[in-house]
Amino acid sequence: MSRRVRFLFSIAAAIAAASLLAASLRRRAQPPRLPDQLVPGPMAARNRSFVLWLHGLGDSGPANEPIRTFFAAPEFRHTKWAFPSAPNSPVSCNNGAVMPSWFDIHELPLSPGSPQDESGVLKAVENVHAMIDREVAGGIHPDNIFVCGFSQGGALTLASVLLYPKTLGGGAVFSGWVPFGSSVIERISPEARKTPILWSHGIADQVVLFEAGQAGPPFLQSAGISCEFKAYPDLGHSIAKEELSSLEAWIKGRLKASQDKQS
Repeated sequence: MSRRVRFLFSIAAAIAAASLLAASLRRRAQPPRLPDQLVPGPMAARNRSFVLWLHGLGDSGPANEPIRTFFAAPEFRHTKWAFPSAPNSPVSCNNGAVMPSWFDIHELPLSPGSPQDESGVLKAVENVHAMIDREVAGGIHPDNIFVCGFSQGGALTLASVLLYPKTLGGGAVFSGWVPFGSSVIERISPEARKTPILWSHGIADQVVLFEAGQAGPPFLQSAGISCEFKAYPDLGHSIAKEELSSLEAWIKGRLKASQDKQS
């Protein structure tokens, strides 16, 4: 098999996985129960929360919106959700074909030693920070802001929370990887080092290899950052319902702690 065919096969597998994820979420989701409208006023602003979800390569924000139907607990009544779409960009591992992509990916499957598009990642981080800044300016406390992402979106989630100057409620990485080298550690502020990370990865992942996910916690520990790592046997490059249930409980606990601290 030629290198070009291997590239096209790999990226096709990644896009297929993203499409299956979106279809699976639509099948599992009950009729959408949208969050209540945000109520203006100082008390509502203090108790509001914000979840930003970043999709994977070749996917879109709207295709991931059914995810929020898994978060039906009362703690999410005043949660604002955002599912932005990545810009269309040429992707190296697809021979330069244009598709929704937060930054460039040089090869698939991704392993701990894969080359990284660090400059592209940092540019994408600026856009994510602008989204977070708008919510903070609108009255949402940083402790109540959570950034989550799958695959390429998971890698961008990690970069965004580590480089944000304030402590956020948390960052949740699903089937992601560390998208830059250790030189970035010196750029992580003391406040950002307090942001907790939840990392979930399927052991059977053949797109972002499990070893790439395993490299995350040691990287974070070297920066003094807390990380809860969860491995899912037999799970490939997709998100399981169990992962979303774990995320719901994880965010709920941090929302309660944040609100107790602010009251």
